[in-house]
Amino acid sequence: MTKPLLRALQGHTSSPAPIWLMRQAGRYLPEYREVRAKAGGFLNLCFDPAKATEVTLQPISRYGFDGSILFSDILIVPHALGQKVAFEAGEGPKLDPIRSRAAIPDFDVVKFDKAAAAVYEAVDRIKSALPAETTFIGFAGAPWTVATYMVEGAGSKDYANAKKWFYSEPEGFQALIDRITEATIHYLSTQIQTGVEVVQLFDSWAGALSADDFRRWVIEPNRKIVAALKERFPATPVICFPRGAGLMYEEFINIVQSDGLGLDTTVPVDWAARVLQPKACVQGNLDPLALVAGGKALDEAVDRICDSLAGKPFIFNLGHGILQETPPEHVGHLVKRVRERTASGR
Repeated sequence: MTKPLLRALQGHTSSPAPIWLMRQAGRYLPEYREVRAKAGGFLNLCFDPAKATEVTLQPISRYGFDGSILFSDILIVPHALGQKVAFEAGEGPKLDPIRSRAAIPDFDVVKFDKAAAAVYEAVDRIKSALPAETTFIGFAGAPWTVATYMVEGAGSKDYANAKKWFYSEPEGFQALIDRITEATIHYLSTQIQTGVEVVQLFDSWAGALSADDFRRWVIEPNRKIVAALKERFPATPVICFPRGAGLMYEEFINIVQSDGLGLDTTVPVDWAARVLQPKACVQGNLDPLALVAGGKALDEAVDRICDSLAGKPFIFNLGHGILQETPPEHVGHLVKRVRERTASGR
C-alpha cells in the first residue's frame, strides 16, 4: 500500500488527505525546547544527529503526521560550501557576506560532504525510526533564497545587495546561483541516497522579484534542480515552494514541472483548484496565524481549503512555517479536523 503522502504526489487522491506542517518540529513544542536547551544552540542541534533525530520524530509521536521533514536548515549549503554561518540568539542567522564574483566559494564535493556529514547521519537514523506509513521528507533552500542570505549576510526586507549585484553584474550573480544550484543538486541527491523519500525546495523570498527576474532567478534554477533530480531519481517526488509567486505560480509549475507545488497563504484556493491542481499535487495553505488563533476561525479556514482542494491530489499544510506561539493543542485539533473533513463518506 502506497503511503498517503506519496500517493498524493503521484497524482492520486488520498482519503483522508495527507497532512504535515512546515516547521512542525520547532519551538511551539515544549519537548523541542528542552532538547534545544541541552544542545546549546541551533546549529549545534542541526549537527547533532541524535538530537536532530529526536526533534524530527517529536511531532510524529505527538500528532501522527503523514510526513516527517528532516530537522535541519537551508543554510547548511552555504556552510558546507565554506561560508561562515552562525545563529545568534534573538537575531537569526549571520553570515560573512559575499559581494563579488571572486568571493564565490568553490564546490569541493569532499569538503562539502564532510561539512554536511552530520545531516546525512541524521537522515540515516530517522529513516529506520519512522512509522511505516510516514513519508520522510528532505529539503534544501532554492538558489535565489539561499543567495539572498549569502549576499546580505543575514535576513533582509529588501534584498538590496543581492538585487544591486544582479542588476549591475548579472553574469557574476549568475555564477553564484549556478554554484548554489550545483551544490543543492548534490546535497538533495545525497539525502535521497541516504533515505529520504520526497524532497522540498524552499524559495521563501521568491515574491521579492519582478516577473522577468523571477523567471531567471527562481524558475530557471528550480527547473534545473528538479530536472537533475528526476534524471537521477525518477521515482522520488519533488515539491517546490515559491512563496509569494502570485500570478507567476502558473508559469512556475508549467516550466518547473515539480510533482508538488506549495501554496502560500495569499493564493486563492478556488483559483488553485482550477488552474494549478490539474498540473500538480498542491500543498497548503492555511495561514499560520489562524492556527495560533484556533476556534471557529481555524475551523472555517480549514473547511474552506479542504472543500476546494480535497478530492484531487492534495496535501494539507500551512502557507508558511508554524509559529512559535502556536498552542500545541491547536495542532492536534487541526490534524483531527482535516482528517474528518477529508475522509470519504463523511
